[in-house]
Amino acid sequence: MEKLTKQEEIAMQAIWKIGKGFVKDFLEAHASPKPPYTTLASTIKNLEKKGYVDARKMGNIYEYTPTIGEAEYKKKFMNGFVKDYFENSYKELVTFFARDKKISPDELKEIIDMIEKKK
Repeated sequence: MEKLTKQEEIAMQAIWKIGKGFVKDFLEAHASPKPPYTTLASTIKNLEKKGYVDARKMGNIYEYTPTIGEAEYKKKFMNGFVKDYFENSYKELVTFFARDKKISPDELKEIIDMIEKKK
């Protein structure tokens, strides 16, 4: 699937929140500042072209349904992010946050505990 722009990601968050719906529904669930209706409609059309939503015509309006779940998108996004910025190494990612003091020793211990429990 093609990478999303920031505007498309924000629109997808509203779509995931609602599930199946119309542009007006997604506009109500959209994070502030809310875009104009026509801007959101264009963004959703782009999401359809990229394969992130399906459209079903109902009269003269479209009902949209996400084709990818939020968790699946996050997984794909993070895998690509780690590959592009951290030489495909999650260790490098964690090291980056530890060096930048974005993760505490207690949080690292929690992560280690989670990993050890899955073994």
